Amino acid sequence: MQTVELECDVLVVGGGMGGCAAALGAARRGYRVCLTEENHWLGGQCTSQGVSALDEHRYIESFGGTASYAEFRRLIRAFYQDNYHLTSEAQAAPHFNPGAGWVSRLCFEPKAGLGALLHLLLPFVESGRLQLFYRAWAIAAQVEENLIRAVTAVQPEYNRHLRFHPAYVLDATELGDLLPLLGIPYTSGAESQVRTGEPHARPDGPAPHLVQTFTIPFVVDYRPGEDHTIPKPPDYEYNRDHQPYTLTLRYGQRDLTYKVFETAPELPGPFWTYRRLVAAQLFEPGQFPGDLAMINWPGNDFKGGNLIDALPEEQARLIDAAKNLSLGLLYWLQTEAPRDEGRGKGYPGLRLRRDALGTADGLSQYPYIRESRRIQALRTVREQEVSAVYQAGARAELFADSAGLGFYPIDIHGLPGDTAPNVQTKPFQIPLGALIPEHLDNLLPACKNLGVTHLTNGCYRLHPVEWNTGESAGLLAAFCLSQQQRPRAVYTKPWLLRTFQQHLLQEGVPLYWYEDLPAGQPIWAAAQFLALSGAWPGDPAHLRFDPEAPASLEQTRQVCQRAGMETPATPLSRGELACRVAAERFGLEP
Repeated sequence: MQTVELECDVLVVGGGMGGCAAALGAARRGYRVCLTEENHWLGGQCTSQGVSALDEHRYIESFGGTASYAEFRRLIRAFYQDNYHLTSEAQAAPHFNPGAGWVSRLCFEPKAGLGALLHLLLPFVESGRLQLFYRAWAIAAQVEENLIRAVTAVQPEYNRHLRFHPAYVLDATELGDLLPLLGIPYTSGAESQVRTGEPHARPDGPAPHLVQTFTIPFVVDYRPGEDHTIPKPPDYEYNRDHQPYTLTLRYGQRDLTYKVFETAPELPGPFWTYRRLVAAQLFEPGQFPGDLAMINWPGNDFKGGNLIDALPEEQARLIDAAKNLSLGLLYWLQTEAPRDEGRGKGYPGLRLRRDALGTADGLSQYPYIRESRRIQALRTVREQEVSAVYQAGARAELFADSAGLGFYPIDIHGLPGDTAPNVQTKPFQIPLGALIPEHLDNLLPACKNLGVTHLTNGCYRLHPVEWNTGESAGLLAAFCLSQQQRPRAVYTKPWLLRTFQQHLLQEGVPLYWYEDLPAGQPIWAAAQFLALSGAWPGDPAHLRFDPEAPASLEQTRQVCQRAGMETPATPLSRGELACRVAAERFGLEP
């Protein structure tokens, strides 16, 4: 095989959502970036893995995601608005959702997500700052004196090896695949309660085999009166009975049963619209012949084995078994699922859309991975730091080293033996310390492999949080290059940390929870920075800043005293006061 030698400032291994955001962040700062991806498509969760119904929070349309993530979402909507004729009602919707799926505020076809990502990255490809390498995966690394000197990837379809010589390496692979190649310690699976102190951790010791399930999603449409029944897949009866295949799910102590196309009492919607990607009624007649729905359901959560640290042949066996599980769910829906009207079984008109995911079998190009190997980080986020049970205020525990935000329940899709429940959280932060490994000075995590536990991975693995993790990692690498510093120094030196956080805010990365300060407002960065610095903490009772409200004399005095500056002679609004203090004391301009 030919070996190609490549020099770059930043190597991003893995082109999922975190990897794309990392490459975008570093290239935006002017650095040379190489990005590798195993699949034919970039995008991970929202494209090649098929989960193009974004798992987000209720504030996402105005706050709680980075500026580049908001642009990614805007481009997805523009794909439909520019290329299709929408109904007048859809055109008037303030936040158009192409699929109108009830689990997400933005559901779309994987190809729309891919188009949005390429639109964001293409200018940097054309300028020469970003090189993309598809169907490439890392196979070796060279480490000397606590630094990664080279990473070798293989591209079998081009009959070549790629040997990268980067200043920084970002692991954005779905399983943290670089970590064993680097020979450094890492964590996987469920930790013990002794180690983490988490209330729902395992009391009987660690269980590396207990990772969250993975899934092979697929996309279908519905053709009433037609028969699109697939051949019965291998192991169908076993999977049907042991998974099991069912429309009944347990909520607390109650079992509630969904209908396929109708809404059952006490449920938010039918099975069909749960992760529907295209709602045909939102488009003018002739635009779409019918709905498209993505099937990612407990019925195709694969529980039969762990991909992490499995040999390649074992990984292939597990993925084949997971594919049969997913095809079995489709076959069950076509032949045995209870019909809504209560008579007969199955919907043979459900048609597998082999065109939707860019594969011959109609299944996702890559499994939807919920848990990765995790770095041993300078800081590890634990359940009690984000859990609503243990955090009395409106926000989760304050991380003064914040490098981003997230908000989602601790959503555990566990394997047999994992009894961790789903836990509600408070709006939380991504601490910088969770992005810095204890080992190696030029390695950063950019996906689900940051410093979290098996439990907190359940709320840090979702689309916008993975994006923020990757983007902040890319911006951290760029910042370290510009300052000639190492990530550990940014974490340990207060002045350097504050400078980096100002850079993040200038790049549109939010760091503190204020629901009423959308990005673009002059006060947006000032209020967040003042909260992190301790000069003006947020009200623990709510997530608002109330920028238009007048600042009381006592409040003005306290804020100025903490900032070490004189109290203004004239009354100011809270927003005006924040901007003035941030500019005069910390040099943060709007």
